[in-house]
Amino acid sequence: MQKVLLAFLTSFLIGSFAQAQDSTYYYTAFNSSDDTLKARLHNLISNHIEFPYSSSSTDVWDILKQTDKDTLNANNVILIYSNRSVNAAQEYNGGSGWNREHVWAKSRGDFGNSKGAGTDVHHLRPCDISVNSSRSNRNFDDCVTCIDIIDNGFNTGSKRDASQFTFQPPANVKGDVARMIFYMAVRYEGNGGEPDLELTNSLQSNTSKLPLHATLSTLLDWHRQDPVSNWEKNRNLVIYNSYQQNRNPFIDYPELAEYLFGDSIGMVWKPQSFVNIEEEIKSGFRIYPNPADGKAEIVLMQIPEVLVIRNINGQEVLRLTPSQLRTEISTHQFAQGMYVMELIYNGFAIREKLTVNHK
Repeated sequence: MQKVLLAFLTSFLIGSFAQAQDSTYYYTAFNSSDDTLKARLHNLISNHIEFPYSSSSTDVWDILKQTDKDTLNANNVILIYSNRSVNAAQEYNGGSGWNREHVWAKSRGDFGNSKGAGTDVHHLRPCDISVNSSRSNRNFDDCVTCIDIIDNGFNTGSKRDASQFTFQPPANVKGDVARMIFYMAVRYEGNGGEPDLELTNSLQSNTSKLPLHATLSTLLDWHRQDPVSNWEKNRNLVIYNSYQQNRNPFIDYPELAEYLFGDSIGMVWKPQSFVNIEEEIKSGFRIYPNPADGKAEIVLMQIPEVLVIRNINGQEVLRLTPSQLRTEISTHQFAQGMYVMELIYNGFAIREKLTVNHK
């Protein structure tokens, strides 16, 4: 009986991703665009661990003390809208310490502090209590009639607008704010009772509870002007590795903002890291011995979505899903001759000739 042994040697392509994220994390989103791209990213980041807002066990307070730790003073946290470093132990502290800012204002979608959007630390940040109050649920935008926000005589660098309901953070966190808002608009799509959060260019009133946040065009500008910092990258890693186990795609791949909300809408997202993976997989694929006189071993860099073997006339003689790629496969039903083995991945396929000889 002729047999072909499929021995799948898997390895992960570490190092090809710019931010040292898991090299397989975004793979299923590559080579897609528009609603498909957004849906695939949503699926990747939505299945994560949720923590309570306040609890005797690990809660948002505890997590923020780690994600926003001052790298120069481990006892402190950095406050988002003032860049100040304060004692992490002074959480709230009767109104004289720091509190937790929902960057996507929790009234915009009316999700409050409930698990999910209300406790997702990808958009929760330590903040000066008075500055948090000044921000309120104001839309994000460049101010026109600017009023400096002062906290205990300290100019925080944040501004509110006297002529419209908007808030402008300091320049060095404008991009951070934009990428947190983009994350929320992809993560929360209305599934399972969650809010369906969307971005808009229309300013929202202070009483509106619609799941809309403005201003999209300004947030895109901020994202472009204030690139991803090492601080953001580290924060993203801490959340992923130690707590929620999901990532902010707009930190890992800043260009995604353009594909979903900006100048590249309608274009297929195929970053260089995907091209690198494609080339690595193709270069690492081999069959031996070939012709097969008893068994052939197939060496792969990554398990395909499906494996198909066709005869020389193009007729499919075998189809295997990943769960079936574990044992010896009898080829007694194969006639002696030439076949084409096709390995199908996300967005591309690898084809190799396989010759079967019967002894």
